[in-house]
Amino acid sequence: MRNVKYHIEKNTVKETLVIPLFGRLVCSERFPALFSDPEAKRICDSLDYDFAEKRKKMESAAGLFGALEVAQRQYDLRKEVEAVLWEHPKAAVVNLGCGLDDTFRKCDNGLARGFNIDLPEVIAIRNELLPPGERETNIAFDLNDHGWMDRIDPDNGAVFFAAGVFYYFRTEEVKRLFSAMAHRFPGATLAFDSCNRRGAKLMRKTWLKEAGITDVNAFFSLEDESELRAVSDRFASVTAKSYMRGYRDIYGEVRPLYKLMIRFCDSLVKMKIVKIRFAGKPGGAV
Repeated sequence: MRNVKYHIEKNTVKETLVIPLFGRLVCSERFPALFSDPEAKRICDSLDYDFAEKRKKMESAAGLFGALEVAQRQYDLRKEVEAVLWEHPKAAVVNLGCGLDDTFRKCDNGLARGFNIDLPEVIAIRNELLPPGERETNIAFDLNDHGWMDRIDPDNGAVFFAAGVFYYFRTEEVKRLFSAMAHRFPGATLAFDSCNRRGAKLMRKTWLKEAGITDVNAFFSLEDESELRAVSDRFASVTAKSYMRGYRDIYGEVRPLYKLMIRFCDSLVKMKIVKIRFAGKPGGAV
């Protein structure tokens, strides 16, 4: 058993990976009736990192709502993956920009194959903290280098998902990626979270600013999911659900302040889970 804890330095890519992980842990602690994430606790316990400052921020009202968002997003995307696996039990489950997310393990049916894709420096960290299990592969690739698609076998179906990823991509990059995926993976499903430009501007004041992104208007956001229908004629459908209420309505489970925040997310920043179904049949031509 490994006794040496994995060191996380401040103000590095490693630390950015810890934040959503710690959010899931805090959410499990504070909302145990809604979320349970023992894997988040296991990984956090294995890290040499002072969580005191992060916990102080996350235990605030706004911080706890942020943790709730992170956990709810993972729940939503998990439901989209499980829906595909119900129809295609041996499908490829592809986590785009995976970080330290373990969604595949949470919905593994014993038959599917998991692929976790991220930048080489992120995969190096993931290999230490979340080494791939049986039927699971970690792939070091920039998503904008479409060569990663050669590593995915979609013959038994495929579902792709991304959590908090495309906010870092320019709009044209996202359109090229989606169009290429629609051509390469007929019959597959893509699910991801989005917000409108107002939401992106709010993010710019926090973590997008820390990532060095200043021209937020050039980066991906959606006023409405219908904007995507013109991206490719190989999109069979484009639909969306409320981020916080569309898969499991937690409105009645949280205090009044969070009810207000949920309404804000739905009406003013349009936080959604968007699902695109690509035309065609798995393993076949469009």
